[in-house]
Amino acid sequence: MDEMTQLRELRADAPVPDRAALAPGRERLTDAIAGNGGRRTLALRLRLTPMLRDWRVASLGAVVAVTAAALVLTQVVGVQAPDPTSPATVAGDLDLTSPAAALNRAADYLERQEVPPEPRSGQWIYTREVDGASGNAEAVKELQEAGVEVPPGFGPDRWVPYDDKATGNDGSDTDFRTARESYRIAAALPEDPEALLAKLRATFPTGDEADGGKEESEDAHSFRAVSVLLRSYPIPPDAMARIYRALATVRGVKVTHHLVEDAAGREVIAVVRQEHMEFTRTDLLIDPVDYSYAGTREVVVESFGTVGSDEEPAEQREPGDVLIDIARTHAAVVDAKGEKP
Repeated sequence: MDEMTQLRELRADAPVPDRAALAPGRERLTDAIAGNGGRRTLALRLRLTPMLRDWRVASLGAVVAVTAAALVLTQVVGVQAPDPTSPATVAGDLDLTSPAAALNRAADYLERQEVPPEPRSGQWIYTREVDGASGNAEAVKELQEAGVEVPPGFGPDRWVPYDDKATGNDGSDTDFRTARESYRIAAALPEDPEALLAKLRATFPTGDEADGGKEESEDAHSFRAVSVLLRSYPIPPDAMARIYRALATVRGVKVTHHLVEDAAGREVIAVVRQEHMEFTRTDLLIDPVDYSYAGTREVVVESFGTVGSDEEPAEQREPGDVLIDIARTHAAVVDAKGEKP
């Protein structure tokens, strides 16, 4: 029996996601309307763990709800990169020949930057993100047509207290940390890449299988833990340099040999990894100018289908479909909610 036949038999009894469980924007809007400020959804959004590690985790709950929500999309976002010979991709000091070349050069740059003071407890973290593959806009429209008042500020701009003591995290999301916790975790990371990755795996553990989690390989766990931390803001530049050097050592990590276009239309570096037997790959996007975190993308690499319902038809996903497409365009420390840099 060949390997592909064995693979199909292993998956034969594994259900595909039930679209009734996929609620991209509605859940987040409903949370906000209900008065919880969308804190739970915001915390889950920070995780964005690789979706569909196994069809058997289709009902994982919050984390999979975030990632699987993108399956309701009808649009296919192209992932064709710009011509690698174009001026934008060859200008400057970029070296995209390998993960080590790209990430170590980024680390060299970051190590030369001055470390700013840690934000104060009373300050806020402002971020603006473009969601290129979201059902939120459609959900907002549906609620408005139904006469439901959509909370103000429910858009791409976010303000989170640096020390968000009021965050309603019940501990079920083991990846969630406040901005201050993430800053201090990053600042305390060791220089040695192996020790750094071990520290991050311990900080962001694999979910309990009894609660719907799935065992990860060490390399998949390392990539996820690094990705979770890099989404935090701010991270000291010297700490980010150590993280990039460690990320370059994770088995299976690759870098595209050209810049790619993100959801905001910018050309960015894509550090990618696909776990064995997964249907998607995760792209970690990095700004080629200052090497800051620029976004996250989840791209289909193997065809699969969704289960239809009375309200939603079944859909087929094909290689190249983008399920998650987040571009962070702004991030800053501000003194008050609503303030922009």
